[in-house]
Amino acid sequence: MKKNIAIIMGGHSSEFKISLLSGNVVFNSLDKDKFNLYRIHILKEKWVLVDEHQEEYLVNKHDFTVSLNNQILKFDCVFNAIHGTPGEDGLMQAYFQLLDIPQTSCDYYQASLTFNKRDLLSVLKPYGIKSATSFYLNKGDIVLADEIINKVGLPCFVKANKAGSSFGITKVYHKAELPNAIVNAFLEDDEILIESFLDGTEVSVGVIHYQGKTKVLPITEIISENDFFDYSAKYEGKSQEITPARITKKQEERVVQVAKLAYDTLKMKGFSRSEFIFVGDEPYMLEMNTTPGLTAESILPQQAAAAGISLSELFESTIWEALNEN
Repeated sequence: MKKNIAIIMGGHSSEFKISLLSGNVVFNSLDKDKFNLYRIHILKEKWVLVDEHQEEYLVNKHDFTVSLNNQILKFDCVFNAIHGTPGEDGLMQAYFQLLDIPQTSCDYYQASLTFNKRDLLSVLKPYGIKSATSFYLNKGDIVLADEIINKVGLPCFVKANKAGSSFGITKVYHKAELPNAIVNAFLEDDEILIESFLDGTEVSVGVIHYQGKTKVLPITEIISENDFFDYSAKYEGKSQEITPARITKKQEERVVQVAKLAYDTLKMKGFSRSEFIFVGDEPYMLEMNTTPGLTAESILPQQAAAAGISLSELFESTIWEALNEN
């Protein structure tokens, strides 16, 4: 009997349009002879199933069911394609765990931890995973520009702590630019981090749980046409993404080791995509994304293709992994 799969997409963050694209790629890539597939839009104002005619049916939040054609539709598994809150920060993961419905991304604690850049890097530091020198600010804190610059130097990056896809990030070259950069970051989150500039090759490393094992995918080198890998570089074609990355064998071996260590140490499941910058041969971690973009042009699918894994194989494997865990 075919399994009913809910593909959740949308979310509450600035990334909801990208999430809708990812979710529709998943819907169109999976084999409909193997699964009954349903698109579920998770939005602030409503949770709805959207059918092929764009008709909407309300989702019952008490048990995640839908009344469809005079029957109650229940789901065997949820494919999580939400970037940002509530799909990448642990809220949906905890909800589905309470309902005992398998879902394809990591568990709620890992999602919450990795969504918080400051906490993630702090937890991984004792395992020898390096990161940039940083300064933390919460909304309402007194901003002492000289103190910040003395610690992190110039140029530096001002980032929202809990936001993805380069929203709320500014590269600051001069002290006078710092206040506006901080205001910009606080538009996305009430916590920010200010990091020292690392001058080196940037790479993105996908790690997945595939056929029962942790698998590090071919590494992607990021070359932004902009000043850094911001939103337009990521999603509007203003970057080169070269897979496999043009790095040395020593660099490759080291970043594969570090990415796998982070994934296994955190007891991750499903997909992850971590960003690193090399300082010499040592990779410095910037962040880890647990529901990365899933369009054909997105980095993780590019890496899977380089490893000989099609989109349908990639998506199907994570559904079976989730189902077999329960």
